[in-house]
Amino acid sequence: MQQKGLDFGGAEGARPARRTTLTVGELTDRIQGVLETDFVDVWVEGEVSNLKLAASGHVYFSLKDERAQIKAVVWRSDARLLRLRPRDGMKVLARGTLRVYPPRGEYQLSVQVLEPLGKGSLAFAFEELKERLGREGLFDAGRKRPIPLLPRRIGVVTSPTGAVIRDILRVLSARYANLDVLVYPARVQGEGAAAEIVQGLRALARLGGLDVIVVARGGGSLEDLWAFNEESVARALAASPVPTICAVGHETDFTIADFVADLRAPTPSAAAERVVRAKEDLAARIGALERRRDAALRLTLARTRARVGAATAHRVFAAEQGRLRVKAQRVDEIVRRAERGLRHRREQARDGLRRLRERLDAFRWDRQLRSGRERLGHRSDRLRALVGSAVDARRARLSRAAAQLGGLSPLAVLGRGYALVWDEGTGTLVRDASPLAPGSRIRVRLHRGALRATVESKEPE
Repeated sequence: MQQKGLDFGGAEGARPARRTTLTVGELTDRIQGVLETDFVDVWVEGEVSNLKLAASGHVYFSLKDERAQIKAVVWRSDARLLRLRPRDGMKVLARGTLRVYPPRGEYQLSVQVLEPLGKGSLAFAFEELKERLGREGLFDAGRKRPIPLLPRRIGVVTSPTGAVIRDILRVLSARYANLDVLVYPARVQGEGAAAEIVQGLRALARLGGLDVIVVARGGGSLEDLWAFNEESVARALAASPVPTICAVGHETDFTIADFVADLRAPTPSAAAERVVRAKEDLAARIGALERRRDAALRLTLARTRARVGAATAHRVFAAEQGRLRVKAQRVDEIVRRAERGLRHRREQARDGLRRLRERLDAFRWDRQLRSGRERLGHRSDRLRALVGSAVDARRARLSRAAAQLGGLSPLAVLGRGYALVWDEGTGTLVRDASPLAPGSRIRVRLHRGALRATVESKEPE
């Protein structure tokens, strides 16, 4: 007897597949691995709903559209960096990573970037940031600093390739050619522009020596100018130690930076004009002020003279004027007497001075010194004459003594042909020939020179 199996849609005789059983946690882990791997960086567009601000600082809300919704969370570390604070009903563009929350079996979007979507949302974000910074006092007029009248060095944060920097430099060179301008190149539109503007403000502030910093760019739409509505830019302007001027867009364009800066200029060219006023205008203004001052002084002096004249013409002062004339006459007499006395004293002083000069001339040291020198010269001449005569007398005596001595000198005898003979053996003067034997050595002294000789023979006297 054969038994047939029941076929529930499979091939006849096929064996059923083996079951694979997963726990809820394992299934959730697999789902988490797939979602968090494939959706690491996503942009999601939607409307904010069910917004909740936790005490921990995290922000929870949902993003929805006509078809679906997804939960989202902004962690506290990322919430401080958001350019706007989300509210229910706001349309936003969120960037983040898809995460799974296993305890509830839900997936949610972990948001790092949140941007307003559409002009309505941008305007809402603008008003929200403006209101918040206004409450903090960043727009107060009391914290605004005056711009220097004639700065020596200015810094400019703007794009280095646009027409804005050319307009600024053209105006500055026309008004103040020797002004130092430092340009920090930065993007003024698009992603990353706000960070570069903040970096430029901080770099110029650290550099030092600047009198004013200008942040500028041309006109554009609300989206184009949004970098200047960033909170980071506003706080960098408020923290700048150097006075700042914001010149963004056209005259009808307003940004958050305009409210925070110390001065708002309608255009970049107007910012350059306000930074440096024309020298000619300043000179003309100073000249006008000087003329007004001189006219005011003349008017004041004329009024004062008129009041004094009116006061002196009053009859009350007539008697006083008479007494004043008597006093004036008395003063004139005293002055004349004083002048006569002074002339008399001056003549006496001159006489005394003349007598003193005469006495001084009599005891002048130069004259006494000259007289002494003359006396000394006379005495020196007499002494020189006496010494000369004494020397001459002694020279005469010396000549006579020398003549006598020459007559007695043996050299004089030798000069007449005589000679002196010495025995070289004994060294004695030979006066007698008898002691000498033939062959003895002798030395003969003549009047001029000496001779050495040998005795050959002796002759009797």
